[in-house]
Amino acid sequence: MLTFTERARDMVRSFIDQSGGELAHLRIAHHGSPVAPTFELTLVGPDERVGSDREIEVEGLAVLVPETSVEALEGATVDFVERVNESGFEVRPAARAGAASGGTGERPVPTGPIAERVQEVLDAQVNPAIASHGGAIDLYDVQETEIYLEMSGGCQGCAMSRMTLRQGVERMLRQAVPEITAVHDITDHASGENPYFEA
Repeated sequence: MLTFTERARDMVRSFIDQSGGELAHLRIAHHGSPVAPTFELTLVGPDERVGSDREIEVEGLAVLVPETSVEALEGATVDFVERVNESGFEVRPAARAGAASGGTGERPVPTGPIAERVQEVLDAQVNPAIASHGGAIDLYDVQETEIYLEMSGGCQGCAMSRMTLRQGVERMLRQAVPEITAVHDITDHASGENPYFEA
């Protein structure tokens, strides 16, 4: 159901040891949209377990997962990452069907007025501009007035992708479709193999 990298296991055990055994369980809870999930990891003591928690043992670690989070964590990997400006635990869900990481499954195409207008902007303005870098941006989903975009090709894993999305693409989309309240990048940038700019 759930796997830990060696680094993540070592860090969890280190934090448990530092607590003197008071915190013996790692609780992992899922929040957010299925297409843009967020996960909360917390070390808790035995008395902090709640009735809806399912306890699973993962490679010697006692992990509590709320019933509502079990499906989202199926096949996920917990890692501990250290980057230039941040470090911490990262949960990578199982690959989505059809994701830029190489899946081949079919996914439903977003429909509705917002989806159609966003797609027009992506087709006419955004993708022709980034095609010279070998990149593409696809509309993955629309949830009310929030949109979910996925980058591929040269944009996936590109060090400049965040700036491209926030300073260029999001600005164009909000001008053309003012109803948009949030733009989410759901790209798995860690698996990008062909960035135009190296990090």
